[in-house]
Amino acid sequence: MTTTEAKPKITASSITVRFAGDSGDGMQLTGDQFTDTTAVMGNDFSTFPEFPAEIRAPAGTLPGVSSFQIQFADSVIFTPGDISDVLVAMNPAALKVNMKHIKKGGLIVVNEDAFTENDLSRAAYAANPLTDNTLKDWQVLKVHLTELTMNALKESPLKGSEKERCKNFFALGMMFWLYDRTLDHTVKWINDKFAKKPDIAAANVAVLKAGYNFADITEAMPTQVVVKSTQLEPGTYRKITGNEAAVLGLVAASKLSGRTLFYGSYPITPASSILEGLSKMKNFGVKTFQAEDEISAIGSAIGAAFGGALAVTGTSGPGLCLKSEALNLAVMTELPLVVIDVMRSGPSTGMPTKTEQTDLLQALFGRNGESPVAVLAPKTPSDCFDTALEACRIALEHMVPVVLLSEGYLANSHEPWKLPAMESLKPINVPALAPVAPGKKFQPYARDPKTMARPWAVPGVAGFEHRIGGLSKADLTGNVSYDPDNNEKMMRLRAEKVARIADFIPELTVRGPQSGKLLVLGWGSTYGSIHQAVTDLTTAGKAVSQAHLTYLNPFPKNLGDVLSRFEKVLIPETNSGQLLMLMRNAFPGTKFSGYNRVRGIPFFVSELKDKISEAL
Repeated sequence: MTTTEAKPKITASSITVRFAGDSGDGMQLTGDQFTDTTAVMGNDFSTFPEFPAEIRAPAGTLPGVSSFQIQFADSVIFTPGDISDVLVAMNPAALKVNMKHIKKGGLIVVNEDAFTENDLSRAAYAANPLTDNTLKDWQVLKVHLTELTMNALKESPLKGSEKERCKNFFALGMMFWLYDRTLDHTVKWINDKFAKKPDIAAANVAVLKAGYNFADITEAMPTQVVVKSTQLEPGTYRKITGNEAAVLGLVAASKLSGRTLFYGSYPITPASSILEGLSKMKNFGVKTFQAEDEISAIGSAIGAAFGGALAVTGTSGPGLCLKSEALNLAVMTELPLVVIDVMRSGPSTGMPTKTEQTDLLQALFGRNGESPVAVLAPKTPSDCFDTALEACRIALEHMVPVVLLSEGYLANSHEPWKLPAMESLKPINVPALAPVAPGKKFQPYARDPKTMARPWAVPGVAGFEHRIGGLSKADLTGNVSYDPDNNEKMMRLRAEKVARIADFIPELTVRGPQSGKLLVLGWGSTYGSIHQAVTDLTTAGKAVSQAHLTYLNPFPKNLGDVLSRFEKVLIPETNSGQLLMLMRNAFPGTKFSGYNRVRGIPFFVSELKDKISEAL
């Protein structure tokens, strides 16, 4: 009698896996299921999905490659990892595009069945990389994924093309075995998803288990790796993307303010899922409107604000350009409006599915005339909840348009989010409409002495009739005025109102030494990479500090004091130096330097560590 010994296991603190294939290979679904299981097993994680910009790129070509990267760990992490430990490549194009994302010595799992002469030609390979020396620096596991999938389903009644589409679950099963992940969550998901199509459910479950068992029995598979669960703060967690978090933040703001949420938007990558998410929130009284263009979208939102709703519109960089004239109308009329700009690579249509931070100056100055608005930026996917909520609070309490600068990376990436208790959220105090004294006329531009917010009078309330429009406003009455002195006065009042928001926002905090040689100052999605780089260098004995800006207009009141305590300030941005320019203008006595890359991808921790070390 013989017995089969269990394969040995090793322990790792963190692992990065990357799934890549054609846009029809289900890589995003595969990555989602791996992420869900990782969450169920108690690991902290961060993901980075990459989508092809072409809606229907020719199958097997380089522009059609879709990928999903996840880092999971036994400790709290802040990035999806620089490069992966494992790359699963479903075809030659996926391999070619993602070679730069796999560390030397790492494991590459390829679907050998896809490396035909035609597939190699479509991926612009002159020779087969599986048979020459192209992959000599990596561990390569060549698997007949398609053949093994078809064998696992030889008794299935599905058509051949339907069977072949299951091969992503064979690869997923292999990764579940390699990293000691349970199959239970994905099996339940498959059965729930295809409850009305039992043949498809059975096929996907069978292939998932076949991939797991294949990995268990094949001698070519590396040693199984165990990543222990993360010790997170007690609470209820869910997996969330930045756009999902923004949706919930907007709905929470509606409830906290007692105002109906109206969202008017034109679909645009990567902001569209906010509209899709809010359209499912009708049970919370949410009103959504899919407009025919960007101008109509913001116009509808301004109308909703005039009517007393919490008004929001969403877009990306090209759409913010189109909304600029109407945004000026909201500035002139001093109505509360939130504009969400999920930034993407530009200029023009650019790279629609890639991320950048290139709209900061547009958000601040991309309108005619003196046209100040408040500007905020979230730092992580889950922080999109808090920042969306804060943007609504500022808009409503200060009667001012607010631009929320999210990013494609934050919008689509997942991380765990600890659900807050509603009672822990600060209420939103919408300015009360004071009654008009007998014999007096309503003054729509009279101001609150603290916030300088004007009263919010909605149409149809007797005694509060007033003019609205884009022509220059007379102080107090809001009547049309061409008086030059009044024009300058109103311009300065609007600017002062935005500046006074600084009295109501938190001061900037510094992580690490409160003074010293170097401060790394970031904004937006650079937070995670900077945080990890600073942590690694501090652990290595280097003295470096980090500060991160959520409020970009106005800046926190103590920003100048913070900067004055450091000899040098390094500002990493995924643009050509927009915050750097603002800082040099606002604080000319500080020694600033920038680290600027415009590649459509987030910073690697390793490159920031090199740049910070150089600055030190």
